[in-house]
Amino acid sequence: MQNSSELGIFVEGLTKSFGSVHALRGIDLAVPRGTVLGVLGPNGAGKTTAVRILTTLLLPDSGRALVEGRDVVREAAAVRRLIGLSGQSAAIQEELTGRENLEIIGRLYHLSRAQSRSRAVELLDQFGLGDAANRTAKTYSGGMQRRLDLAASLVGSPKVLFLDEPTTGLDPRSRLGMWDIIRSLVEVGTTLLLTTQYLDEADELADQIVVIDHGLVIAAGTAEELKTQVGGDVLEFTVPDRAQISEAVAAVARIGEGEPHADKETGVVNVGVGGRGSDALIAAVRGLDAAEVRTQGLALRRPSLDDVFLALTGHAAEEDGQADEQRRGIRGWGRGRGGQGGGGQGGGGQGGRGQGGRSGPDGRGRPDARGRANATSSRGAS
Repeated sequence: MQNSSELGIFVEGLTKSFGSVHALRGIDLAVPRGTVLGVLGPNGAGKTTAVRILTTLLLPDSGRALVEGRDVVREAAAVRRLIGLSGQSAAIQEELTGRENLEIIGRLYHLSRAQSRSRAVELLDQFGLGDAANRTAKTYSGGMQRRLDLAASLVGSPKVLFLDEPTTGLDPRSRLGMWDIIRSLVEVGTTLLLTTQYLDEADELADQIVVIDHGLVIAAGTAEELKTQVGGDVLEFTVPDRAQISEAVAAVARIGEGEPHADKETGVVNVGVGGRGSDALIAAVRGLDAAEVRTQGLALRRPSLDDVFLALTGHAAEEDGQADEQRRGIRGWGRGRGGQGGGGQGGGGQGGRGQGGRSGPDGRGRPDARGRANATSSRGAS
């Protein structure tokens, strides 16, 4: 493992439990400065819990976590000055304009009024929101709100940025636009930790990938290294008549190197065939024909990260893992240290998830536009 002084993020033996549920069971992470770590896992795997600990919103039960060499527990205030966070839901004030949202955050970072205005204009233009700067955020589309949320996380020019499923719910065009923004951040040396359920997203953006399931890191490496673990080719086809899926699986079960996987909703069946290639394809055609199963798109392909995740965990990346991590995490924010996040004593007990909950880099909350005691912050701890 690299020297921790060379790393933007260093995690060792991190654990966290919510009652009888073990969200994190001792994970280790190492992210070199200026690189992207993709963290994959189903809902409830522990991804968001790890992010909340690394962004000082949640105390770990044990283990150590450093961001730019600063301990997230003992030096929480220093960590918040170094980081930005864009969570799963856009944490912006919908009653304010895009410009006002960013200017307020600039003031929370102790920028002067003029500096806050200048930084807001710069970021709005960078994220393609200049024409909508004076519109209230509630009139923005979902993609625009996500871009504004990411812009908010960059007001303080963070050295380390945490993106917790940043493209969830976006349409394909907005998603590709978000990818371009993420690439531009890496080009200027920002260290990124990206959690996602979209395996193509990790494949496209991440320098290194870790797979988390049930609170444990079960695999790590580059996308190609992980794909190599599956090995060989994958035979894949679609069964239009969902009633024939069982027969299709039985027909190809003997030609694969493992159990076939069938998605009953899409009708897609795939199985790893190793190096058998065309021989496996011929055998599949014969077996499916003998079983009188009609198929579409029968072909061989190289393994994807979806195949890696399925081989490692036994289930697809979009399936739920531990129950309701997101709801547990929201309650956890309310129990957090006062003023650090949207939860705590200064928050509404909700961490401001989806309500603009943030804290400033000094940990002090601000009332939101509706007068509630939510924290309205720079994204140092959102």
